[in-house]
Amino acid sequence: MKCVTQMARARQGELTPEIRHVAEIEMLPPETIRDGVAAGTIVIPANIHHAGLQAVGIGRALRTKINANIGNSSLASCPRQEIAKLQAALRYGADTVMDLSTGNGIIGIRKAIIQASPAPVGTVPVYEALARVANADDLSEELILQVIREQAEQGVDYITIHAGLLREQIPAARRRLLRIVSRGGSILARWMQKFEKENPFYTAFDRILEICAEHDVTLSLGDGMRPGCLADASDEAQFAELRVLGELVRRSRAAGVQAMVEGPGHIPFHEIEMNMKKEQELCDDAPFYILGPVTVDCAPGYDHITSAIGATMGAFHGAAMLCYVTPKEHLGLPNAEDVRNGVIAYKIAAHAADVALGRPGARERDDAISRARAEFDWEKQFELALDPERARELRAEALAERSEQTGRDHGGEKFCTMCGPDFCSMRISREL
Repeated sequence: MKCVTQMARARQGELTPEIRHVAEIEMLPPETIRDGVAAGTIVIPANIHHAGLQAVGIGRALRTKINANIGNSSLASCPRQEIAKLQAALRYGADTVMDLSTGNGIIGIRKAIIQASPAPVGTVPVYEALARVANADDLSEELILQVIREQAEQGVDYITIHAGLLREQIPAARRRLLRIVSRGGSILARWMQKFEKENPFYTAFDRILEICAEHDVTLSLGDGMRPGCLADASDEAQFAELRVLGELVRRSRAAGVQAMVEGPGHIPFHEIEMNMKKEQELCDDAPFYILGPVTVDCAPGYDHITSAIGATMGAFHGAAMLCYVTPKEHLGLPNAEDVRNGVIAYKIAAHAADVALGRPGARERDDAISRARAEFDWEKQFELALDPERARELRAEALAERSEQTGRDHGGEKFCTMCGPDFCSMRISREL
């Protein structure tokens, strides 16, 4: 079976169109991107069946990427709402999207998302596998492989598989406060314990690699043991799984299959740097794709903020892609407005890290908006904002409040309503 992956082609010295596109976006020589893809420190999720895909490079040496999770549940949403979420995610800057649908119409929703998305699309195949059986106990290697093969043929660019969670790790998980918070991880752990068998994703891993090599599906090696609270962070179960993920990275590379590694979870701020460095060491610098991390557990409704704080630190210390968290985290299925808020929070986190790391061109937008502020050019400021609509909304709201007080229009004023004309520092300092 021919291996058609970006990795295999890069190892042959080819500068693929996807590699050239990533190089242009990242402002780096295409040979640099090719060498990173060949080594496995950069991945370009690009299924050969995904028409209209705009390639994205993910790696520690590149601009920090963000992913937005969408998808229905058995209790909420429909295809129309999921496309609205996709459009919101792309509009506000998501680099990839993951369809995590677990309710009705999974195949149709995924097909619509792939057709509508120029960004790479990821999935978690175990969700569809479980939707096909009456009972989770009916999960099998053959069903898993069938679902992965069908998703690969449909055009899915990367898949999360929880192949690093093994039977021997379950006792450590039982000692946790929240045990296993990963949906896929918890289901697999219960299945392994009940049937006294090893994880089917692990035992079928070589066959999964064959499918990925044929269609160029990137593996996102999931962290089924990610900590779900600060009390469980950086524990025995988490790092036992991470060591297995390092083994799976090396097996993937040997097969010419692109692979990245997923990471925590809930981690206190002071442990984030250590976690990033541990992944680089154990997984041979495979791109690290982290959820948050969420830095405190006590702010439901604001977890897009608690996690963006951790995401900035994670990206600064080597995480390649950040999985966004929305205000609905721990509370419910996000809607399109929640997607917007999550994406913007994570665009801020990723951008802050890129500026600090001196990525090529990272600060150009910041300097441009500062020049616009110096000139009191409000429209230019709106154009350069990460969320122009929100900036316009808030400016209009402030002007409306002032007009209500004075009875006249203040739209052309060269100051904001916080300082007013007499205390505007930029106007005053122009006289220096």
